[in-house]
Amino acid sequence: MPQLNPNPWFLILLMSWTTFSLIIQPKLLAFTTTNPPSTKSKTSPKTTPWPWPWT
Repeated sequence: MPQLNPNPWFLILLMSWTTFSLIIQPKLLAFTTTNPPSTKSKTSPKTTPWPWPWT
């Protein structure tokens, strides 16, 4: 069965992970978020219970 031969697929896997780790990942990590989570308020909004008509 040819799909069990790891010779071409292991090289493709290794090359794709190397490309991701060395080229794509540093570019993605260099982006800064426009809305950092530290500036958000830590208080939760006050909610009121829903008045169900059948209770």
